[in-house]
Amino acid sequence: MNILIVRVSSLGDVVHNMPMVSDIRRHYPDANIDWVVEEGYTGLVRMNPDVRRIIPIALRRWRKSLLSAATRAEISNFRQQLKQDTYDFVFDTQGLLKTSVVMWMARLAQGGQRVGLANATEGSGYEPLSRVFHSKSVEVDLHTHAVLRAREVAAKALGYSVDGVADFNLHQPAMTPAERPAWLSDAPYAVFFHGTARAAKQWPNINWVRIAALLAERGLRVLLPWGSDAEKNTAEQLASQMSNAWVLPKLSLLEAVVLAQRAELVIGVDTGLTHIAAAFNRPTVELYCDSPRWKTEGNWSDKIVNLGDHGYSPTAEQVEDAVTMLIDSVSR
Repeated sequence: MNILIVRVSSLGDVVHNMPMVSDIRRHYPDANIDWVVEEGYTGLVRMNPDVRRIIPIALRRWRKSLLSAATRAEISNFRQQLKQDTYDFVFDTQGLLKTSVVMWMARLAQGGQRVGLANATEGSGYEPLSRVFHSKSVEVDLHTHAVLRAREVAAKALGYSVDGVADFNLHQPAMTPAERPAWLSDAPYAVFFHGTARAAKQWPNINWVRIAALLAERGLRVLLPWGSDAEKNTAEQLASQMSNAWVLPKLSLLEAVVLAQRAELVIGVDTGLTHIAAAFNRPTVELYCDSPRWKTEGNWSDKIVNLGDHGYSPTAEQVEDAVTMLIDSVSR
């Protein structure tokens, strides 16, 4: 059986679709599973050995130059890759018009189905017109976790029930000695994923400084990544008030994943890199300052502590307690 997953973005959402792949593989061990994903996230999907073929798409880049000959050539090449196989099932777990059109472009085997979401979950960007391209639309509860939503779409189409803890099956990125970044050492470290595009989701700087002081007492250095000039400025401001912090250089996605995967402790706001750390089952404190916790909280491991919720931020005291508990449990 050939299966195609269309989940093109974003970083956290791509991560949250990984257990869907594990479920399919467990119930259909011989299935071939391919994935259409934004070109920037192909390295992440490649960490899942159950994905046979990755088909990169560049919607974000193409829409800036749709009339150029180079873009038209890339789109033509993408269509050729998409039609290389026929599929028994094509899944669109994003529920957008653009992703349903991609699903429609894929070739179906005789009797094949195009399967997508029948409805939105609360606050999602679902577009009802996407159902026009479905052979089967799967209804989900209004408050369905992002991981469970993708798992249910596959389960209801393929005839099994969702059971067991979410298995992300992400393998440590392969890295040659030459690719090993200079900042990565064998000494244990904590990571603060402090950056997020929406200001309301940020956690106060004074709290980060307080947690860094606690980690300094525990002998842990703190690494501060960033993804924009504004986040770099924030990281530098934080580091100037911390005795044990280092501001990292700008990281590639692969380097950021390595950073999360090898951390002794991760503390982060509701962002894709925090969710990657949780998917690797690293000791993680997820901070929900202005987003609903039920959507993406790490609920598959006792190494993940979720604090805060939409409308209220976690306190520094709550995070201190979570950090102490996680560090003590690792040392036992």
